[in-house]
Amino acid sequence: MHIAREGAFSADNPEKYRISIEIMTGTRTNTAVRTPGRVLAVLGPTNTGKTYTAIERMLTHHSGVIGFPLRLLARENYDRIVERKGVHAVALVTGEEKIVPPHARYYVCTVESMPVDQKFDFLAVDEIQLCGDPERGFIFTDRLLRSRGIVETMFMGAETIRPLMQALIPNIEFESRARLSQLTYRGYKKLTRLPKRTAVVAFSVDDVYANADLIRRHRGGTAVVLGALSPRTRNKQVDMYQSGEVDFLVATDAIGMGLNMDIHHVALAATRKFDGAHIRSLDKAEIAQIAGRAGRHVRDGTFGVTGPVPGLDPDMVEAIEHHIFDPLPFIYWRNADLDFSTIPNLLRSLEVGSGSSLLQRGRPADDYAALAHLAQREGILQAVQGSEMIQLLWEVCQIPDFRKTLSESHQAFVEQVFLHLKGRGTLPEDWVETHISRLDRVDGEVDSLMARIAHIRTWTYITHKSEWLQKAAPWQARTLAIEDRLSDALHDCLTQRFVDRRSAVLMRSLESGGPLLAGVRGDGSVVVEGHEVGHLQAFRFIPDEAAGGSDRKAVMTAARSALKPEIERRLKIMLNSVPKQFRLTDDGQIFWQKDATNPLPGEAVARVRKGASLMKPDVDVIDSDLLQGQDKAAVTDHIREWLHTHHIATVLEPLKALEAEDDKITPAVRGIAWQVYEGLGIVPRAQVEELIGTLTPEDRAALRARKIRLGPVLVFLPALNKPAAVRLRALLWSLWHDKSLPADVPNDGMVSKIIDEAAIDPVYFRSIGYPVYGGRVIRVDMLDRLISAIYDNAVKGEFQAKHEMAEWLGCSIPDLYKVLESMGHKKVEDKPVAVEASAETPAVPDAPAAEVTAESLIAEVKADDATEAKAEEGKVEAAAKPVLATFRLKRGKANESRPPRREHNREHHEKRPHGDRKPGGEKKFGDKKHGDRKPFNKGKGGKPEPRERKEYVISAEAKTKADSPFAILQQLKSGDGK
Repeated sequence: MHIAREGAFSADNPEKYRISIEIMTGTRTNTAVRTPGRVLAVLGPTNTGKTYTAIERMLTHHSGVIGFPLRLLARENYDRIVERKGVHAVALVTGEEKIVPPHARYYVCTVESMPVDQKFDFLAVDEIQLCGDPERGFIFTDRLLRSRGIVETMFMGAETIRPLMQALIPNIEFESRARLSQLTYRGYKKLTRLPKRTAVVAFSVDDVYANADLIRRHRGGTAVVLGALSPRTRNKQVDMYQSGEVDFLVATDAIGMGLNMDIHHVALAATRKFDGAHIRSLDKAEIAQIAGRAGRHVRDGTFGVTGPVPGLDPDMVEAIEHHIFDPLPFIYWRNADLDFSTIPNLLRSLEVGSGSSLLQRGRPADDYAALAHLAQREGILQAVQGSEMIQLLWEVCQIPDFRKTLSESHQAFVEQVFLHLKGRGTLPEDWVETHISRLDRVDGEVDSLMARIAHIRTWTYITHKSEWLQKAAPWQARTLAIEDRLSDALHDCLTQRFVDRRSAVLMRSLESGGPLLAGVRGDGSVVVEGHEVGHLQAFRFIPDEAAGGSDRKAVMTAARSALKPEIERRLKIMLNSVPKQFRLTDDGQIFWQKDATNPLPGEAVARVRKGASLMKPDVDVIDSDLLQGQDKAAVTDHIREWLHTHHIATVLEPLKALEAEDDKITPAVRGIAWQVYEGLGIVPRAQVEELIGTLTPEDRAALRARKIRLGPVLVFLPALNKPAAVRLRALLWSLWHDKSLPADVPNDGMVSKIIDEAAIDPVYFRSIGYPVYGGRVIRVDMLDRLISAIYDNAVKGEFQAKHEMAEWLGCSIPDLYKVLESMGHKKVEDKPVAVEASAETPAVPDAPAAEVTAESLIAEVKADDATEAKAEEGKVEAAAKPVLATFRLKRGKANESRPPRREHNREHHEKRPHGDRKPGGEKKFGDKKHGDRKPFNKGKGGKPEPRERKEYVISAEAKTKADSPFAILQQLKSGDGK
């Protein structure tokens, strides 16, 4: 190329700078081929109808080709032209997709894929100002200088390239287009306050995700458009925005290139971007290209800033609003006259300059970098000989790096492709299969799917090099199918992540102005317009925090209107509920199950609180604005009635019975009963000892009728030792004394439990039936049994500890000693060496027994059977237990000397200081004549004779080897045993 300069270039007067292009024959040049066809530049800002005009003009010709800067735009316009001319008349040619019918007349392409060696009546290139892009500009410049239609050539773009086109292309015609709508700056708005139909633009994937997440939380959702999206994904996202399913779009500057959408406002969330080399600020023309997406056809649009961008410079605002920008000082160019004689010559030809300051070299492109890398590889220079092989190497180097991986990774992949082609002529089928099959997965998040799409796009490009594969068509179909599946998965993933479909539908319904359809499902979920917005828990509506977005108030109003009939229905059911539909939990909540046949607790409706007395707590219905006035009072009264007259009265029936007034009992009985009632079923004996001393046999019978036991140390109601009664007393005591719930109670059925005496309230544990002794809380019935055994076996003020005492308490021998000493008994003798013969099991270990399970019972039964068998053979001797320590009784009335026990001496028995029981056995509660049974039968003549004692042995054997101990016990209960 020979370029002659005349004068200096001036943007105001380009005629002063003229370039003559001399066509040199016999050599490859970058010059345009002169044809009689018309060359027209249609220039202007966005929304001027330039692309529409070019397509219309192309379709008036017999044939035509048009190049777009993005595959997305090529596909979009291909679909439009197919609708008008039919699929057989239109071809689509991009790097990754080739649809070329045999008789196609119109070609829609990316600029890089335009068939420059094919002649068309009409040729057009869109966004021609991209000649000034440092990465891809040389491709657009090549089309500007070399590509022409036979009849007509059209370039569409911004006014900034006009002077350069005028200087470089002789006889070029210009047509200026004015914007069809007004573009106005609106300043700063918070991201959560942006108007609907807004596109938020950022320049990094992380920023796009962050903005999209924020809009989803506050505005219901957004579509997302990134340059890395496949056309299928991008179209689905755009369709979601265009249909009104979402009112926001978050995108990169990819929307600046011809994406025509119904955008009312463009908000810039950033004004700096990484351009491949460094982070820089966008210039006025670039921001105008993005802002110009606002407004469509004749409808005006607005633009502004958001997020971290405080505002735009007034000069920039004026330039954007009035479309006044500095012209491009130069465009990027790369030599197309390449030398394929050797690899070094090819590299040098790529490095040749234009000789003009208007045509400058851009950054080294990916293909040049790959070639330079391979030229340094050992053996490549020697192995690659001949122009055909070098041209193949150059073609392989032009595989695009859609993956945007590190350059070394892409270059290594290019090298693999070339070595396979060099050695075999085609790529190995198994090698291609290995790479493609691992991409055929739709699992993972957004980033994983986008990475796979980028990889499969590279393979789609390769498979469309038909000469590189033995059977290219099946591979092309497969890679496109994988890309479609990945694109659909990516769209679903983007939608799931950045769109609250429920809120979007609700807001669209609200905009229609009609009433929202709402209802309540059987499980209590509240549905508005087919989307769940919350849950009805008893009489309380619990909304989903994400429901409704900015229109939350209206959605909640619609939900509540649907709840009115359901609340009325539930109110009627509750006021007619049976007791089993309610349940009180240890933390003080009252649950209601609306289905009387459902064993589950249901829903929390109320909470107990401190009332007028310890035994009469009050209730508060859980706050609900759906239940007010008389309805709320009726529910409160009904729940309170259940709590007092059913639950407490049933669980604590012996205690509640003491409330009843009875004129037939003496003041002493009434006084003891009242104090037991006030103590929640238990009081120290010393507290009522004076009253006990005045009791007559009839009084004692009256106390027994009220199920009150006069123990040696404690007076209590044995029937309240059941777990439910223990837990309820714990709750009532804690409420009355303003303690937190749930209260600390021993596990159900636990006999004793180690505690920290300094950290607990002994009065509380005594009130729930677990007095404190020796660092343990001990269930009162077992404690009474221990104390009674102590006094019944005492001789001359002393007694000896027994192993069964430790077994009763479920503790070790040392712990038993602590308990006895805490009662005031003093150890006076310890004989660890002496032994007593016993056929029983060894002494209780020093730690509590392990939990009893079916397996442990079975093992114990087997062990017992084995022991008995060996004993019968004389192989096992009786085990020996150590004799335990002797203790001196606590000083006091209980330690006074007593006459010999005479069971028939009722009067003496009634005066015993250590309890209301006979020696030689425990009373069985509920036996009305217990304690009055005579030990002798009357024989002939009325003389007493000893009562015959019959020995009853009940036994059962396992019917099968698989029968468990529990099955054996069941046989005994049912009478199946012997």
